[in-house]
Amino acid sequence: MSYRHALNIFDLQAMAERRLPRGVYGFVAGGSEDDQTLRHNRAVFGRIRFRPRSPVDVSGRSQQVELFGRRFASPFGIAPMGIAGVFCFDGDIALARAAARMEVPFTLSSMSTLPMERVAAAGDHARWLQAYLSDNREQAANFARRADAAGYELLMVTTDVPVQSNRENNLRTGFNLPLTLGPRVIIDGLTHPRWTVSVCARTLMKYGIPRLENSDRGDRPTILRQQDNHVHGRRDSLDWECIRHLRGVWRKPLLVKGILHPADAELAVRHGLDGIVLSNHGGRQLDGAVSPIEVLPEIRAAAGEKLKLIVDSGIRRGTDILKALALGADFVLCGRAAMFGAAVGGEEGVVHALRLLRAEVDRDLAQLGCTGIAQLHPGLLDTRDLFHPHFPPDRAGAHTDGIDRADVRVSVV
Repeated sequence: MSYRHALNIFDLQAMAERRLPRGVYGFVAGGSEDDQTLRHNRAVFGRIRFRPRSPVDVSGRSQQVELFGRRFASPFGIAPMGIAGVFCFDGDIALARAAARMEVPFTLSSMSTLPMERVAAAGDHARWLQAYLSDNREQAANFARRADAAGYELLMVTTDVPVQSNRENNLRTGFNLPLTLGPRVIIDGLTHPRWTVSVCARTLMKYGIPRLENSDRGDRPTILRQQDNHVHGRRDSLDWECIRHLRGVWRKPLLVKGILHPADAELAVRHGLDGIVLSNHGGRQLDGAVSPIEVLPEIRAAAGEKLKLIVDSGIRRGTDILKALALGADFVLCGRAAMFGAAVGGEEGVVHALRLLRAEVDRDLAQLGCTGIAQLHPGLLDTRDLFHPHFPPDRAGAHTDGIDRADVRVSVV
């Protein structure tokens, strides 16, 4: 079945599961340990319901937003995802080109098997770059200078991976980095010939064994290994002093990714950051962690308007995106949704995934009684199953016409 027949992201996921070897699919779709966080990320959205307004003239809808000096066609972009080339040949280029066509940002992971310079030149997309950094400040500074020279306009430092998580599903399926030819991998390859030929064999013929081309070791590629920190330094020693030093080197927008506590949002303000990404790594790190959606209002209250708040983890529907924005997010990142599209259709599959989400956002905005993203606010939501106390009645019943969601806040205890 073609990706064109997919009606939503879940359809694309089912296609990707059939297309990819079991271990490869498990790497992108699985979580850590008991998958509690992975499942919870989806469940929390079901505990939030809408309170739409009608009748409202919504004929002049637009979902455009401005962020960090750029105007985007939609309030969501592509989250950083490592080793995209395992799911799709030259996966990062496919993601970047699709983002450029859809006028949304693409965030390149430093765990890419393609040099950042090549991906930057692949399309006229907003060039965002994610980094795993250690406590080695000289290496971090060199990485930042390289990114600046390549034309990246935003740097996003992931801080919620001090050590590798316990991804038992990878161990059970024999998925290792680099890929080793064990019995399970061979059987997987034989039973998934399309992936073996179009992705695995093609990559090996063109590049040989995949390497991490953008680690903070500088210009030297790093052999791709699952259990290494990929750095000459300690990632588990990274702290706010390291971020302070990087802030002095990188003068463009700087964000930290993996924030789930309001105290860390306050520290981000103090260290002069431009934004934070509320994330639990898509359920792939600490099992049992809260969802970003649960702590979003509390973190917005702590940060005020001093930081841009971006949310990821569990986003699969346009309604998910609007719920996050109504609760105080400025932008949303989608990782697996785009990767499922890449796995089944390359660049065109990613474009299809993004178009599905864009169409859902458009329909959902209209049905909510809103003509733009700025009209979203907590009063359009019923969150009694999620937060206690819930929104005050006077705000919940307020009319939405012309209201700025920045003026509506919620106190969570």
